[in-house]
Amino acid sequence: MKILGIETSCDETAAAIVENGQILLSNAVLSSMDQHVMYGGIVPEIAARSHIESIVPVINQAFGEAQLDWPDIDGIAVTYGAGLGGSLLIGVMTARALAIIKNKPLYAVNHVEGHAYANFITESKLPGYQLPKAQPEFPILALIVSGGHSQLVLFQDHFQYQLLGQTRDDAIGEAFDKVAKIIGLPYPGGPSIAKAAPAGDVYAYDLPKSKLDSKYDFSFSGVKTAVLRLAQALVGEDYNFPSVKLPQRLNEAQKASIAASFQRIAVETVVDKTILAYQEFLPKTVIIGGGVASSTELRQQLQRRLAIGIEYTDPKLCTDNAAMIAALGYFQARQGINLSDPFLLDINPNLSM
Repeated sequence: MKILGIETSCDETAAAIVENGQILLSNAVLSSMDQHVMYGGIVPEIAARSHIESIVPVINQAFGEAQLDWPDIDGIAVTYGAGLGGSLLIGVMTARALAIIKNKPLYAVNHVEGHAYANFITESKLPGYQLPKAQPEFPILALIVSGGHSQLVLFQDHFQYQLLGQTRDDAIGEAFDKVAKIIGLPYPGGPSIAKAAPAGDVYAYDLPKSKLDSKYDFSFSGVKTAVLRLAQALVGEDYNFPSVKLPQRLNEAQKASIAASFQRIAVETVVDKTILAYQEFLPKTVIIGGGVASSTELRQQLQRRLAIGIEYTDPKLCTDNAAMIAALGYFQARQGINLSDPFLLDINPNLSM
């Protein structure tokens, strides 16, 4: 069964074809990130306009890479939430139109859940992919960490899962963006901090970890504020000093050590909870997904601290992509879940697991 996936939840316009939820036949992604960098974050109107321009060429590219045509496709899977409303609308309306015109079944996919299913892709003839050797075995503990989501989920089987914990405020990727802005590093913050951190001292500054009543929930607002107060103190100013003026007052060594210290603490925060959940539920497999899942620091901390081995998917399948949507769409098709009326399917920007 070959599924065409379509993903437009944020700034990436993506289409991919996956066979049997496992074999990656194509993966086309066009990002509008370069248009957002000057604003320090995603501008929804710009993202939506980029999707309109890119969606058809990207789908055509996916078919070209896979060397397939429409008669070879068994279904269409599309992200209908969560995400930016305008962005989601372009993908869903395109998928609806194609499902009607090409007479293909249409499956509505949860973007956050899709991040976990990137780990089910284990084969591809496409160059440059490093994939897990085998699909994860249930029960699965999934850590989903990105710019918009931080969640810890226990899967007993496909579509049978328990949300153990999630962020109370900022997602971890959002916290990286905000800290990067405080110390004058470019957007997006995760890659910028990862690039700056090796030049710094990971133990230079004692930043706090959140302490919550809920066992598996996360919080990053406290450490983000702690970074702001630290930066103000390092330049000899109090809390009234504007954050926008901090980058020009901090030296490069201070920036690097703030980046290194913050990255260590932020990653430890999610790894601590993951280890705690592993010890309680003893899953057969632990997986990670989402843009932050490509973090070398996160992968190294988990590798060191987990009692079992862990395989990681290729970083290109951690950031937003349609391969994960197609993979999840296959399992939905196999079980007849979320089969949607192409005349009625609507977006759900606030969709959760």
